[in-house]
Amino acid sequence: MTGSSRPGGEKGAEALWAEIDRLLESSLLPEDPVLSSALAESARAGLPPIQVSPTQGRLLQLLARALGARNILEIGTLGGYSSIWLARALPEGGKLVTLEIDPRHAELARQNLERAGLLDRVTIRRGAAIESLPRLAEEGLGPFDLTFIDADKESTLEYFRHALALSRPGGLIVVDNVVREGAVGDPGTRDPSVRGIQRFLAEVRRMAGVEATAIQTVGSKGYDGFLLARVPS
Repeated sequence: MTGSSRPGGEKGAEALWAEIDRLLESSLLPEDPVLSSALAESARAGLPPIQVSPTQGRLLQLLARALGARNILEIGTLGGYSSIWLARALPEGGKLVTLEIDPRHAELARQNLERAGLLDRVTIRRGAAIESLPRLAEEGLGPFDLTFIDADKESTLEYFRHALALSRPGGLIVVDNVVREGAVGDPGTRDPSVRGIQRFLAEVRRMAGVEATAIQTVGSKGYDGFLLARVPS
C-alpha cells in the first residue's frame, strides 16, 4: 500500500517481522543450547524448517503450565523442537505422547529429546497419526490436558475430532497453521492443505460445547495463525 505508515513499508514487512521476532527472543528468552542444538541437528538432517518459532514454543509451554497439564498429546513431532518446549512444562510424573509418521524424523526427535534429558517423560509413536490416535484410547493413555496439532493439514479435522475424544473436560487443543499466509480466505483455492484447514474451520463452530478462537501471527515463520479450542466441560 503506497504511503503506508507501517515501519518498513509493504515490501519490507516480512523482514521486519523476522527482525522483531529476533528482538523479542533476545529480550524475553534466555540462551538455550539444547533448543539451539535441536534446531541445528534438524537443519543438518535436511528437515523442513517448519517447526514453531522460539516465541511460539514459549507460548505453548506457558499454556501447558497455566493449565497445570500433566498429560500432553502432540500430533506431528518433526525434529522434536516443540516437543522439548512442551515436555519441559510437565511436572514430575507428567507425560507427553507425540506422534510422527516419518521414521527418520521420529529418530532425530528421539535423539534431540535424549540430549535434552527428556526421554523419561516422552513417548514417540511412529506411524500415521490417524491410525495411532484410536489406539491411545484403547491403551488408556489419556485423558490429555493439552493437545498440540501440527501435522498434515488435510487431516486436521479428523485429528481434532480424535483430540476431543481423548481430552479431559475443560482441556485445551491448539492447532497450528490455520491462516496459511491468508490463503484460508480464498474460497477458490485448490491447495489441499488450505482446503483441509477451511473444512476444519467450517466444522469447529458446529461442534457442541466447543469454544474456539484464532489468532493471526506474524514473525520469522511468516504470516499464519493458531486456533485455540476449549474442550467442553
